[in-house]
Amino acid sequence: MKTQEGYNYARRLYAEIGVDTEEAIKRLQDIKISVQCWQGDDVRGFLFKENQLSGGIQTTGNYPGRAETPDELREDLEFALSMIPGKHKVSLHAIYADTDEKIDLDQLEPRHFKKWVDWAKKNEIGLDFNPTCFSHKMSDSGFTISSADDDIRSFWIEHCKRSRKIAEYFGRELGQTCVTNFWFPDGYKDIPVDREAPRRRMLEALDEIFSEKIDEKYTMEAVESKVFGIGAESYTTGSNEFCLGYAVSRDKMVCLDAGHFHPTEVISDKISSVLLFTKKLLLHVSRPVRWDSDHVVILDDELNAIAQSLVRTGLLDRTYIGLDFFDASINRIAAWVIGTRNMQKALLRAFLEPSDKLKAIELDGDYTSRLALTEEYKSYPFGAVWDYFCEKSGVPVREEWLDKVKKSEKI
Repeated sequence: MKTQEGYNYARRLYAEIGVDTEEAIKRLQDIKISVQCWQGDDVRGFLFKENQLSGGIQTTGNYPGRAETPDELREDLEFALSMIPGKHKVSLHAIYADTDEKIDLDQLEPRHFKKWVDWAKKNEIGLDFNPTCFSHKMSDSGFTISSADDDIRSFWIEHCKRSRKIAEYFGRELGQTCVTNFWFPDGYKDIPVDREAPRRRMLEALDEIFSEKIDEKYTMEAVESKVFGIGAESYTTGSNEFCLGYAVSRDKMVCLDAGHFHPTEVISDKISSVLLFTKKLLLHVSRPVRWDSDHVVILDDELNAIAQSLVRTGLLDRTYIGLDFFDASINRIAAWVIGTRNMQKALLRAFLEPSDKLKAIELDGDYTSRLALTEEYKSYPFGAVWDYFCEKSGVPVREEWLDKVKKSEKI
């Protein structure tokens, strides 16, 4: 193996600080990241081709190559996954139903996703799910399940109920728990008078949605908060406090999205707090630039901090990691590869830390050594371990994958 020499050096160096690189690789191999399908077609979906994005969802750019059919999207996903080490999952929104029937969101059934399940079985991957409560005429008012209009509220409640059945179908068919995430764009552009009533309607609607018991072996469910959205700048019904309170009181998961908080907030510091009160946690890892802009994940300080928060204190086995970015200004397949591989790199760096040693130093109050060692470990050759892991997994090493993507553009 051409990466062997560098790996052997790295392995010896890490062993000197008590880290087994083989064990780190094994741990990384077992981590399934949920890759978001909507990067491949700019969140358009296939159920309503005429709909424009709404509910605070925006994509910018017109790079060629957007998937226009379910088959094209699956082909692009397969190509991207072939350049990412390990076996992962794909997260679908309801609007990605693969059917020729003219149906609405409140009429969806598991059979409308059979082609996705067949594809997932063939590729030995799992599927996650999301009801699509945006970009629809019934969300034009800015409200869905917290709407004061009974018809609007009932429509979205039914859609969410059907989404749960689709998720259960995924879990049963694929033998992997389907993580279902519920996010709603509800809110006011300007300052409301009554902040309580929409939240009470949302609480009651969620209780109705979750009223039927579904085995968590097949689907785990999360509610996702947001601080604001385009068109809901002054008030968001599903705030962080609302979603956290609902999840804790109803034994659901919270979804922490990296872009759904104030610009100076980070989700890495929230992980340990949330998991003190919930059984499990869902992450939507993206990169906000000044707002919830969902830029492609890069290997920055916050991504490393997210991985460290999960690994250092043993919270990874209670956390589902999903990606949530979409960029139409660059090659969409490349975006998947860059973002997913970076998430894996951050986890590998965290696995290659002598966490027990660092925690013992911290407990002794030796903060000088804590700072010195955490800084020194940053320059240890984790890249050599990553290269070896990629080669061992049969995927391109370093930037070799980019040549494959560039060649595919010319076909």
